[in-house]
Amino acid sequence: MRHKDENKSEAIFQATLELLNEIGFSDTSMSKIAKRARVSPSTIYVYFANKEDMLGKLYIRVKEKMSLNMVHGLEEGQPVQQGMAVMMRNLRDFLLENRDYFLFLEQFSNSPLLTKLCLEESMAMMFKPLHDYIGRGKQQGVLKKLDASLLLTYCYFPVTALAKEHFKGNGEFNDDRLSEIIKLSWDAIKA
Repeated sequence: MRHKDENKSEAIFQATLELLNEIGFSDTSMSKIAKRARVSPSTIYVYFANKEDMLGKLYIRVKEKMSLNMVHGLEEGQPVQQGMAVMMRNLRDFLLENRDYFLFLEQFSNSPLLTKLCLEESMAMMFKPLHDYIGRGKQQGVLKKLDASLLLTYCYFPVTALAKEHFKGNGEFNDDRLSEIIKLSWDAIKA
């Protein structure tokens, strides 16, 4: 049995991200990934059962990095409105600093693999701190008494929409635009 090498695993993940963003899901093969990562095709199967397994693990890895970034700086005692602004700023910064991750998430989220691989449960655990934060806001009467996931969509999707436009070259995603989005999102979710 071959031992796993973290550098090879990282090279495989990076090669996969690059290829997916360059040529898409259907044209990305394990042999192309191996060639880009500079490993043999059989090496990939030391780390992953198949392409779906690899894509699912890559998705979880990227989402985990994103969730950890989003909650950075959230403090239990801070006002909920301030915390939501911190979360949205963190999300914007993460997306702008990690274009490859963002493009991958966009593709994966719109593919049937998300449902097929039953990854929703993993996501719920990763984003639990944000759901808890929303729950606290609802208990304080600051946020609408709606499902936390629904309230979070009003904070998440406006940021990703502006990031998408930024990457297309349709405007800069600067602090002024983010401040406007934060205010609009807050108006949508506050009680």
